[in-house]
Amino acid sequence: MRMPSRPLSRYLTTAAVTIGMLATSVVATTAPASASRPLGTRSLASVLAADGDTFDRNWNDYDVLTQAVGAVLAAKPNSPVKVLTDGSVRLTAFLPSDRAFQVLAKDLTGKTYRSESALFAALAGLLGVGTIESVLLYHVIPGVTIDRRTALRSDGAKLTTALPGGTIKVDVLSRRCRLVRLIDADRNDANPLINPWAFDINKGNRQIAHGIWLVLRPADI
Repeated sequence: MRMPSRPLSRYLTTAAVTIGMLATSVVATTAPASASRPLGTRSLASVLAADGDTFDRNWNDYDVLTQAVGAVLAAKPNSPVKVLTDGSVRLTAFLPSDRAFQVLAKDLTGKTYRSESALFAALAGLLGVGTIESVLLYHVIPGVTIDRRTALRSDGAKLTTALPGGTIKVDVLSRRCRLVRLIDADRNDANPLINPWAFDINKGNRQIAHGIWLVLRPADI
């Protein structure tokens, strides 16, 4: 199924009442971050859309990811991916940069795409909406807000993702250098590192994210 590029901002008000069930049905093994005051409810989808919601020449931001979320919601409005639009639901997400998707495409096709729009079109055509949806859900940990401090103290923790049956293992390589590796289900490729300079995106809210340098893979793809 072809996935057209769609602005994510169109879908920020479409979250259903039943989204909260997703957060309570999946429990991560890492304790949530403590807070001295109530966490805000700004959604990660709104944070992603605030970047401009368009492709550009900056490979270190999250335009391909943003377009992927919008495209999945356009094709499947009731997809569990819409949890990213509901800031009242606690979750932690790992956000692959545009460069991370470029590396994925190179691995899958042998070709290096020089523009984000061409890259997105290639991945959408190759993987299809179902696989893209599964990959996105594999990057979401529902029900828990894991900040940098908690992540660096979670060596060996197994995180349950929003993708049924999908788990990720936390491997803290260095607390001092803030190096955390996420071990995914694809044993044949390198595992992503959290970008030490991209922890705690949307900090202070129930939905928090950390940038990563490679795409997490829920299977051998």
